[in-house]
Amino acid sequence: QVQLVESGGGLVQAGGSLRLSCAASGRTLSSYATGWFRQAPGKEREAVARISWSTGITAYPDSVKGRFTISKDNAKNTVYLQMNSLKPEDTAVYYCAAGRYSDNYNQYPYWGQGTKVTVSS
Repeated sequence: QVQLVESGGGLVQAGGSLRLSCAASGRTLSSYATGWFRQAPGKEREAVARISWSTGITAYPDSVKGRFTISKDNAKNTVYLQMNSLKPEDTAVYYCAAGRYSDNYNQYPYWGQGTKVTVSS
């Protein structure tokens, strides 16, 4: 079992930056891929970044490519999401998840509780 706790959300103006953290406990994340997802009110949950713990390979959808960066700290068993040039449409609850390397949230059995990001215009 893996327990995930996100932090770092908040209110930021458009064009600003935030860094989200996802701290894992229970098991090392080296056994999994880790993804960041977001869900805005009335919308489907969508993947915004993922990283393979073993290879370091990352992937992003076009909507955040060049603005968001996922990274990991093996020693801290923590994954980060650096978000730059934020837009109002980035407003959502952001979740980290551990599972298989995929943009499909059904491939991730372990989830954090989410952290809210609000971008004002």
